[in-house]
Amino acid sequence: SPDSGPIRKAHSGTELSLGRIYVCLCPDSSSFINSICQMEHQHNPSLSLSLSLSPSLSVQPCPGTAADPRTEQCSAFNAQEFMGRLYDWEPFTEVGLEQQCELTCRPAGFRFYVRQAERVKDGTPCVDRTAGDVCVAGRCLSEGCDGVLGSGLVRDRCGVCGGRDASCQRITGSFRNSSVPLGYHRIVDIPPGATAINITERRASPNYLALRSGTGQSVVNGRWAVDPPGRYPAGGTTFLYTRPRSGHEGQGEDKGEALAAPGPTTTVLQLYWNFTSINRFSLVFVPGSPSAASEDPIPAPPISVSSSSATFPASPFSSSSTSDRWSRPRGSAPNRNARIPPRTDIPLDSQSPFAWRQGGLTECTASCGKGSQQRLIVCVNRHTEQEVHDRSCDSATRPLPEEEPCNTQPCPAFWEPGPWSECSVTCGQGVQQRQLHCRQSFGSRSTMVHPQRCEGLPRPSASQPCQLSVCSRWEVSTDWSLCSVDCGAGKRTRNVRCVGDQGNVVNDGECNARLRPAGTEDCHMGPCVTNWYFGDWTSSCSADCGPGVQRRDVACLTRGRGREGEGGGDCSGDRPADMKACNAGPCAPTATWYSGPWGQCSAPCGGGSQRREVICVQKLGTEFTVTPARGCAHLEKPSPVQTCQLEPCQPRWFTTEWSACSRSCGNGVQAREVRCLTADKQHSSECDVATKPEQEQICNTIPCSPHAGDENCKDKRHNCLMVVQARLCVYSYYKTACCASCTQNAQRAKRH
Repeated sequence: SPDSGPIRKAHSGTELSLGRIYVCLCPDSSSFINSICQMEHQHNPSLSLSLSLSPSLSVQPCPGTAADPRTEQCSAFNAQEFMGRLYDWEPFTEVGLEQQCELTCRPAGFRFYVRQAERVKDGTPCVDRTAGDVCVAGRCLSEGCDGVLGSGLVRDRCGVCGGRDASCQRITGSFRNSSVPLGYHRIVDIPPGATAINITERRASPNYLALRSGTGQSVVNGRWAVDPPGRYPAGGTTFLYTRPRSGHEGQGEDKGEALAAPGPTTTVLQLYWNFTSINRFSLVFVPGSPSAASEDPIPAPPISVSSSSATFPASPFSSSSTSDRWSRPRGSAPNRNARIPPRTDIPLDSQSPFAWRQGGLTECTASCGKGSQQRLIVCVNRHTEQEVHDRSCDSATRPLPEEEPCNTQPCPAFWEPGPWSECSVTCGQGVQQRQLHCRQSFGSRSTMVHPQRCEGLPRPSASQPCQLSVCSRWEVSTDWSLCSVDCGAGKRTRNVRCVGDQGNVVNDGECNARLRPAGTEDCHMGPCVTNWYFGDWTSSCSADCGPGVQRRDVACLTRGRGREGEGGGDCSGDRPADMKACNAGPCAPTATWYSGPWGQCSAPCGGGSQRREVICVQKLGTEFTVTPARGCAHLEKPSPVQTCQLEPCQPRWFTTEWSACSRSCGNGVQAREVRCLTADKQHSSECDVATKPEQEQICNTIPCSPHAGDENCKDKRHNCLMVVQARLCVYSYYKTACCASCTQNAQRAKRH
């Protein structure tokens, strides 16, 4: 179409006209990117595209609110089995920067995560959620100021995309005048085109920054009102107003108020200062004039940016004491258009970007009588004059702080009261006295002076009423209670408490115990009479069908007190029946599943399973009969198996079988292996050494020689034990070669 725009090819350099493109800008723009790339890739497989969206692109609103792209991509795996089961997958974003374009998902309710895909779909926002950062081909690309992903271009301080801060003039300065009267004072006019505006109070004070438009309309803190911190639009930009007294983040407790705006401004803005106390603040702003490139810290003449009629006062940071009540200051310099030509003779800046500067003064150590204060030394960025951390500057070149005297005027005399004396009474209203001294401070100490110096000053009170404790009294707060018995003699009570003069309850020890009213007394409710009492019959029969019984409660009471014994006790007459017959109608057989108790866990520790018997029974009245399972087929059968979890398995000792005895007689030795293994049969060192099984034991303790003096009957072979076990001693050869073992075996056979 006539509105078609080119798409640049990265390799060939030619242009391809695709016509007007209409795009739905939803969070997941992969469908648009993929469709364009796939279309061009089919036409030319070796072609790669660099696509940027211009402001003339027609943008249509998205149909409804789109879901999170990562949530949609992870939920696509809900229907796929993982490790033999299905999970509901949700995004897992606690990954490193190198993995933020991978599709990492976590099952809902579980603590493990899985990388489902090496890369997310193109157009998915990166994990770090920085505005404009999206994933393309597995890489996280940031949007440059030119609207192109991955270009890396940013706006410089002059507001130029990809610029080098060379198209505007940087103006900085500090306002330190502390001798101006209370009220609003105009500090500087901010001209049109100003960018990177930063006005900062170096230390917190009771004073307030104020801003208004060139037409006189208040923007921040005007008309003697204090606005809350926040963002305020003015002059074509938005100012961020912060105040540390409101706990704004990013402000240290020693910093004061600040106004900052990115710019550029489109109209003149006037900066005012609502002065209430000694001020300490610096003003830094950058007007974006294309014709100015110098870097004068505080220009001497009045400056007006080209194509702007707004001007500064006689000095951009003047110390005029004239109070401007939101009107044009009297005696201000007339408007002038002074153009500052760009400087080309400045060599490349090889100095450190940070330097030490003198800041404001510390608080005076004394309000009168001569104190001292020091000039603060701060580290600032030479290009922006913004205060930075001291470690950015060279500590070896830091100037020594200069101490200056302050508040040298004599301190006025004042009354100093002494401590209060003890109260004149121990309870109730009394009086306390104290002494008053006239004192005067000189520097860091004070001394007592003649009382005449305090004449004319309001004299503090030398006496005051006191009350150590109230004078208490007894009070009956409740009426007598009911008698403790329904008949006969009993007790009744009432609440008696100790209260003070104001009616509040105090400890009983503060009242006179001899005057305490009685809290209990005897009462008599008349003679006691006994009788039978019974309740209603139960509403249902004890059996669901067939014959059953109904019951009711029967008791023998004496005016509320039980007196029933075996056979009725003291009650007269026969005891009423507490049971009667009932019939719920004929019984019909019903089938149901019967579950037995769970058996033991299949594992001694850890996880295992339990089983139980589940049978189908037929109920007829109170009788139960086992029937085939098909009789309960219409009912849901309870599970006969369930998992069980015991205490975690601890490492324990495992042994092998005993080895063969080393000798057939005469104290041989058997051995076996002993190992400490975990539940999954891995070696461990956590078994109790005290319970370790023996690794060796004595065996075949029967003496080998049948006769102590027969030295010729000896075993001549090492495997005589096998000869005995194989019953080869009946042969003369083995009987001679294994004489001792064969003889010993023969004697053992005779004994048994």
